[in-house]
Amino acid sequence: MTRFHERLKTLHSKPIVTDGSIEVVLAQLGYHAHPIENYNLTQPVAVEHVHHEFADAGAELLQTNTEHASPLALERFGLLQRAYEINRKGVWLARSVAGEKELFVAAAIGPVGKYLSPLGPSKPETVLKSFEEQIGALCDGGPDVLILKSFIELAELELAIAAAKKVAPHLPIIAQKTFPEDGALLVTDYARRVAERLRELGVDVIGTNGTVGPQRMITIVKAFALPDMPLSAQPDIGIPTLVDGRAYYNATPEYVGESAKRLVEAGVGIIGACGGATAEHVKMIAVSVKGIHVGEIKLELIELKHEKVNGVQDSEHFSNFKKNIGKKFMATVELDVPRGLDMSSVTEGASFLAKHGIDAVNISDGARARLRVSSLTLAKIVQESCGIEVVAHLACRDRNMVGLQSELLGAELMGVRNILAVTGDPAQIGDFPYATSVYDIDAIGLIRALNSMNQGLDLMGNPITGSEARATHFLIACGANPVADDMEREIRRMEQKIAEGCEVIFTQPVFEMPVLERWVELLKPFRKNSKLMLGILPLRSSRHADFLHYEVPGMNIPQWIHDRLAKRNTTEQQSTEGIDICVEFLRDAKSLVDGVYLMPPFRRYQMAVDILERLDK
Repeated sequence: MTRFHERLKTLHSKPIVTDGSIEVVLAQLGYHAHPIENYNLTQPVAVEHVHHEFADAGAELLQTNTEHASPLALERFGLLQRAYEINRKGVWLARSVAGEKELFVAAAIGPVGKYLSPLGPSKPETVLKSFEEQIGALCDGGPDVLILKSFIELAELELAIAAAKKVAPHLPIIAQKTFPEDGALLVTDYARRVAERLRELGVDVIGTNGTVGPQRMITIVKAFALPDMPLSAQPDIGIPTLVDGRAYYNATPEYVGESAKRLVEAGVGIIGACGGATAEHVKMIAVSVKGIHVGEIKLELIELKHEKVNGVQDSEHFSNFKKNIGKKFMATVELDVPRGLDMSSVTEGASFLAKHGIDAVNISDGARARLRVSSLTLAKIVQESCGIEVVAHLACRDRNMVGLQSELLGAELMGVRNILAVTGDPAQIGDFPYATSVYDIDAIGLIRALNSMNQGLDLMGNPITGSEARATHFLIACGANPVADDMEREIRRMEQKIAEGCEVIFTQPVFEMPVLERWVELLKPFRKNSKLMLGILPLRSSRHADFLHYEVPGMNIPQWIHDRLAKRNTTEQQSTEGIDICVEFLRDAKSLVDGVYLMPPFRRYQMAVDILERLDK
């Protein structure tokens, strides 16, 4: 039993006051460089001065200047080799001040700064190792408690807890999950489920910090608190105004102090402040909560109005494509999207295909980084005016993580529910080569987003629609290249896409059975129930075949096809031969796939219809 464990037993009668924002006070002293954790080595007197200010203000728990000092976080600043020194020194500096007044030192550990895969590049095993190394260095400095703070992803917080349990099983853990400033989700049971999960993991204190101001924090606390768990809260002092990249806060110490008192009365035993909190704010918190008993936590009944119990979707809202895939042989045709605003060729093509029984049309999203109308907007127009469903491609290149999810919410409202997730060609090959390629996430991350929304959650696990707890109803599709140059990478990514929830695989053009048979065999170990739409590209001439083979990346036209086309004298004869080749191949391939994805050259949609009509004869 540690000294801090003993202190937790007295929380009810005397709450623990933490310090405030080390970054803000350092900035007041003229230290603005990032990461501020490097000041542990370059300006240790300044860091120690900050700890003194907070201790003199009444803080009983001093947090180390190490929140962003994991090896992975420091690597981005070229400080990887100094990670051990920065963390150990961070504890020593806080300890040198805490020892004078018998205060406690909390070793601060925050997120690594990049999302876990598949949303980001951070692999769980790499993040876990980074946390283990950081906690090992912190422990060598001699902290009283570990405080895990500012975690947005619950999965990353779980990794930090696992590292703490492994490296420092003797130290108590304060685990803080950051919640967004969104009152809608707090009327769901999400926050409580997070709290219960943290309790299951065996932490000593559950809590939340940052992002929201004191008033919103009270709402979070009421939704998050558990009667049998000590609770911590460190709100920002308010919403900052950004001027030249620096945050300025308006909240007075008196306001923050009064808010802290209400938090303690609501059940918070470890109270402080984060963003914007100076020594003056901490002093007023300490004065305001002195002599205040921590309020009793009572669970409030949360009544949810679910569309279906446990987030199960209502199949009535599924697209016809989703309802029918796997039950019948499906056919989709890719539409050519022109430049500009005149989409009459698209609607005419879609209407023509609808009359001939095509199940859906595919609309690309700025393929080859060319400027085209929004795929989702065009999909809405086509579905409403042409009587045919759309498989809308959505690229990760042009939108950040927030924008992509916003687009998906809009697609659900518009009834565009067949989404094909693509990473997207880089901007530099397209119309605007100096434009920024965003790539917050790639196709795998977008598939996860689609799957999460189908369960009523966003990418961070937050409910997407508050008390209604409604889910989206997307058919989740992806692209694949059965003739990829790096087949090992292609298969690895396909396995990830299926694991994240991909239901339908649309292949790039395939021209012969050995390629398809090999592809189906490679997918077999992990394909599960995902369906396969075979990409077919009818060739209109020998020149068309040569262009695709020699000038389009990823296209490989077998020599025997070149030879067959060359035997025909006219372009019309070669076009007929191209259709013959497709029909012959598709007849052999039909038993291996769930449908065909036809990509006729430049609006020659009759070719697609001819292939399908001959297939059934």
